[in-house]
Order: sequence, then structure tokens, then C-alpha cells
Amino acid sequence: MPFTVAIDGPAAAGKGTISRAVAAHFGFRHLDTGLLYRATGARVIAGEEPLAAAQALVPEDLDRQGLRTAAVADAASKVAAIPEVRAALLAFQRQFARLGAGAVLDGRDIGTVVCPEAEVKLFVTASPEIRARRRFDELRADGDDTDFETVLADVRARDDRDAGRADAPMRAAEDAVVIDTTELDIDAAVARAVEAVSARHGAV
Repeated sequence: MPFTVAIDGPAAAGKGTISRAVAAHFGFRHLDTGLLYRATGARVIAGEEPLAAAQALVPEDLDRQGLRTAAVADAASKVAAIPEVRAALLAFQRQFARLGAGAVLDGRDIGTVVCPEAEVKLFVTASPEIRARRRFDELRADGDDTDFETVLADVRARDDRDAGRADAPMRAAEDAVVIDTTELDIDAAVARAVEAVSARHGAV
């Protein structure tokens, strides 16, 4: 039977790294659902209408260069607040979740909306300051000439937008295991996630 792991949380909390590690540990397929919204946002920046951009997505769009920039992240958060865009991308995510022996999906509403019946749900979070520092370091490493206060303001604005949208707001599912990475290194965070999945999957 398919086994789905739903991992949600705000930007730069570490859920992407944890998701990839969990998928690799159990031999599951992995989908960063944020890339769907980033790819849609990139198309919107290029001049397309949001719904048309979502409907026109092809797998190759997820491998495009530049999807990790701050501008695309902001556009992704904005298009993700549009119910019609979310509906257009929902079927793709649900189909992915139930193909093969197992799948790990990470995003904002996987455990609450996309896969509410997932066998394991995790919510990965951290303080806004820590997440902004991580994102700031990433951007500077990529040559982005920004400052910490700007990144922190962007992180807080995105949190407000993601948690406050009317359709599928970001929140922890009632039965989710919460992993706060504020004071955890990545190895410890991954270990907690693997432990939570192992408890349900029966394999280590």
C-alpha cells in the first residue's frame, strides 16, 4: 500500500532538507510542492496570468534556473493565495502522493488539505529570526546583495500571507508531529523526523 509522509512548515525552517533526507532514508519519492508554486510564480513574472501559468506547468518547469530567488519566492507566495491556482495544482500533488511504495511531500498545506489522510504528518518550524538568518546566508552565498532586516521583513510578511490566506492557510494538522529546528542542527532534526516516520512505517 502507498505510504505518504506530509511535511509542512514556514519558509527556511528546514523542511526541504528534512523531506529529502526522509525520502532517501526510506526509499520514497519526494516532491517539493513549493516548486510548483515557484514555477508558477516565475511564469507570472514573465508575464503570464496566474491561473494560465498553473495550468500550463510541465515537469521541466520545476528544473528551471532561478526558482530559488527572493523575487520568485515572493511571487510564489502571492499566487499560492489564489484559490483557482491551488485547485489547478491539487490533482498533481495528490496523484504523486499515492504512486509507488511511498512518497514525501513538503509544502504549506500537505497535511491539512492535499493529503489529510497521510500516514505521517510533520510540521517543521523555527523562529522567524533563525529562518531569516538561514535565508540571508543562502542569498548572500548566491551573490544577492541584500541585508538581514530586509530578509527578516520578507520572512514575516510571507508567514502572515501564508497563514492568513482564506484558502488552505498554513497551519499544523491536529495530528502532526511538530519539530522545532530553532536550536537543532540538521542531523538532529532529521533523526526526529525519521523516528516519527519509523514509528508508523515499521522500518528503520
